[in-house]
Amino acid sequence: PEGVPATFTEHAKLMYDLMVLAFQTDQTRVITFMTGREFGGRTYREIGIPDGHHGLTHHQYKPDKIEKVIKINIYQAQHLAYFLEKLRATPDGDGSLLDHSMILYGSSLSDGNLHLHDNLPIALFGGANGQIKGGRHLSYPLDTPMPNLLLTMLDMAGVKIDKLGNSTGRLNISA
Repeated sequence: PEGVPATFTEHAKLMYDLMVLAFQTDQTRVITFMTGREFGGRTYREIGIPDGHHGLTHHQYKPDKIEKVIKINIYQAQHLAYFLEKLRATPDGDGSLLDHSMILYGSSLSDGNLHLHDNLPIALFGGANGQIKGGRHLSYPLDTPMPNLLLTMLDMAGVKIDKLGNSTGRLNISA
């Protein structure tokens, strides 16, 4: 296709399919994908939301706007589930691509209305070659810097560095 597909579904599935293919063919070990551009005006007419996503995140605590943001978040999470299922269903050595991956999903803001960047809504998927046990909810002190998780993930990927940004240490996320 020429350019970015018109709907989020077409765009997300195309990108997720390409990511699976890139991992499967060992073209790369690292991929980043921003599902919603910062300050983006993307609308989600395919789920009945003609308003721009970014503007809705500045909801001023109005229930109708919050409801739309929740609907968009669920919609995006459904597409992430599509990606994770494709990784799970793709054989890779003694397991699947998902077993051998670390997929970090979330947002850089916990409250777009106030631009809060603590207590972030993030999830980590995959087994990291047996280094991560799934099905758990891990909680850390409120002031734990996000780079602590990123530093831990780098360790698991074999990249050993002492510090990343404002990191203060590593997190215990091992199996």
